Amino acid sequence: MQGLSERQYAARVGLSRGAIQKAKEAGRLVLFPDGSIDAAASDQRRAEMTDPAKSRAPIKSAAPAAPKLKPVPEAAVAAVGDTLREQGLAAPAAGGGMTFLQARTANEVLKAQERRIRLQKLKGDLVDRARAETLMFRLAREERDAWVTWPARVAALMASELTAGSGEGGTVAAAQMQKVLETHVRAHLDSLAEIRARVE
Repeated sequence: MQGLSERQYAARVGLSRGAIQKAKEAGRLVLFPDGSIDAAASDQRRAEMTDPAKSRAPIKSAAPAAPKLKPVPEAAVAAVGDTLREQGLAAPAAGGGMTFLQARTANEVLKAQERRIRLQKLKGDLVDRARAETLMFRLAREERDAWVTWPARVAALMASELTAGSGEGGTVAAAQMQKVLETHVRAHLDSLAEIRARVE
């Protein structure tokens, strides 16, 4: 065979065999006497006879175009680095590139953390942060109010105890004052210990 077969020429120019057969029937190819295709002459004839506006791109391109990639925001890169560092893994350097493996590892770590938090919530191990903050504020306010009203409640008791134990001179010894004060402070702390957190 002097030239190329239809299949060989189709592969050479990046078209289907059916397109080559149509071009052959339309007389846009140059053939050798044995029916094979003269590649160089056929290329030239096709170029002269083909309307560029109607030509289609070849089926196979020699070098596929690289896909356009969107730039990754710095905040996302920093978040990946933080996640990897928290787990003791190698993180991308500041201003440096990030590998696909690093990004994938960080993604898997975050997914595992998210699943653990969901499981803890389902088991009741975690509570809503806003509710917890509200509860702690309420407890602190109740404790403060208890201490604010405490002196007024125990002053009369302490005065009567100290007056009764002071004897005829009416003076109170430091040790006696401390003992009475400690007794009332402990009683007050016992009452504060009864305050319990209630998650509603």
